[in-house]
Amino acid sequence: MKIVITGANGMVARSAIAHCREMGDETVALTRQELDISDAAAVVKSFEAIMPDAVLNCAAYTNVDGAESDPESSARVNSVGVRNLAAACRQIDSRFVTISTDFVFDGRNTGFYTQRDTPNPLSVYGRTKLDGEILARDTYSRSIIVRSGWIYGSGGTNFLCVVHKLLAAKKPINAIADSFGTPTFAGDLSARLRQLAELDLPGVYHVANAGEGISYAGFAEMVCGLGGYEKDLVKRISANDLNRPAPRPVTSKLQCLLSERLGLAPMRQWTEALENFLAADHEG
Repeated sequence: MKIVITGANGMVARSAIAHCREMGDETVALTRQELDISDAAAVVKSFEAIMPDAVLNCAAYTNVDGAESDPESSARVNSVGVRNLAAACRQIDSRFVTISTDFVFDGRNTGFYTQRDTPNPLSVYGRTKLDGEILARDTYSRSIIVRSGWIYGSGGTNFLCVVHKLLAAKKPINAIADSFGTPTFAGDLSARLRQLAELDLPGVYHVANAGEGISYAGFAEMVCGLGGYEKDLVKRISANDLNRPAPRPVTSKLQCLLSERLGLAPMRQWTEALENFLAADHEG
């Protein structure tokens, strides 16, 4: 396939670029500087020049707290940008896969969120991502929407990405013990994004590594166990202790009703993915 990947400097995008190239795809990676997805004319011009078979949209405004005070920036990328990409893909008859978030849910479901659950975002970020889903679907019926969350991988900067480095440096960390999600390794997510593009079946998919959900504190403690770090470095705190501007779902564990029915292999256990990530990162 000839594939365009947007937001090329991001963690998931970098992983997707590497995976697609390993699969033999002609992969065009576009950074924000090379393609501003909020500029509809620029998107159309770029896609008409490249003529990709598929577009994987990894561009996103991901500053959850920043979105509360700057909703326009969040909407420009997460909503308007997604609509522009969907419209351009429709114009050139390309497949379109875009990444959404577990934060479209309100956290009242203590089990797993599936496609049967109705979104009800709590934050500006969550609302702009949900708007992006709706705009993609309304603009281009061929759109594939992938909800994921708690994503970690090489070169990432969020808590899940760096906790092992902090522990290795023997730095004490505060880890939230009362928020729960399904950790998802960027390498596994990017492989599934490409599979879905190849499958070309429109709809909403939840992509997360398998297994029971975990808290941030539980994740950090698992890292201690797998990496041989001191568990005493992990201090369990409440999400409320952090006083963050954006409200977040207490639990946003994801499960997909469709993947296996469509012949896709089950996602591997998150603990196995984490173990592989830690080993690879240590070697690197």
